[in-house]
Amino acid sequence: MSESRISLTINGAIGQLRIARPEKLNALDADMVDDLAARCREIEHCEDIRVVVLSGEGKAFSAGGDIEAWSAESPERFGRHWIRDGHAAFDALARLRQPVIAVLDGHALGGGLELAACADIRIAEEQVKIGQPESGLGIVPGWSGTQRAVRRFGAQTVRRMALFGEVLAAEEALKLGIVDQVVPAGDGPAAAMELAQSVLGRGSRATELVKMSINAAEGEERERVLEAFSGALAAGTDELAEGRAAFREGRKPDFGKRKA
Repeated sequence: MSESRISLTINGAIGQLRIARPEKLNALDADMVDDLAARCREIEHCEDIRVVVLSGEGKAFSAGGDIEAWSAESPERFGRHWIRDGHAAFDALARLRQPVIAVLDGHALGGGLELAACADIRIAEEQVKIGQPESGLGIVPGWSGTQRAVRRFGAQTVRRMALFGEVLAAEEALKLGIVDQVVPAGDGPAAAMELAQSVLGRGSRATELVKMSINAAEGEERERVLEAFSGALAAGTDELAEGRAAFREGRKPDFGKRKA
């Protein structure tokens, strides 16, 4: 694994997830996609992390998928692995139980915008450009740029970028709801940390449940959220204790014994 290119640093209750491939404008290759999925698993299971700040190193937030990497794949491997592995990693990011703040301190293009779309809120520095150039390269957005991006930014906004190649400045992206805040160049990290601190002042379990509920309402992970809520509720009852005891003792459970 190339841990140095997708790093996770824990600063108190804040997880700082950073893309570090500045010489390639933080373009993602297959190893980095795998690393992203692995870092998300770490975050999901870390009880200390309550909010995540996602950023890129250098001049770009992310230029998206590495063209040299994906164009070398056969059509079969491209569809089976590049697209599906990317979806798995990006879904893991979007479905983290912790709120995610993306700092667009450089351009977010193609897969970079799809990555930013996984966050709950996006802070853009004023110099940033945002777009979906894929069709100009003869390819389609492959990491939910026509799905999650439509749900979160609206179909017409995605049409402007993906069909007509419009590249948006930060202020225009703010008006369209692609980003939630625009700050001067260099101020993105500080603005994100301030926002992260505001999350830490709220109930941790309530914040987690609210995020999962919003995701479900948006269609992000409705089935998993429903079963997670139901499972947690069932696990908190005395029926589970009786069921486990009956299993261990080799008898039929008597759920009539449960407390009111």
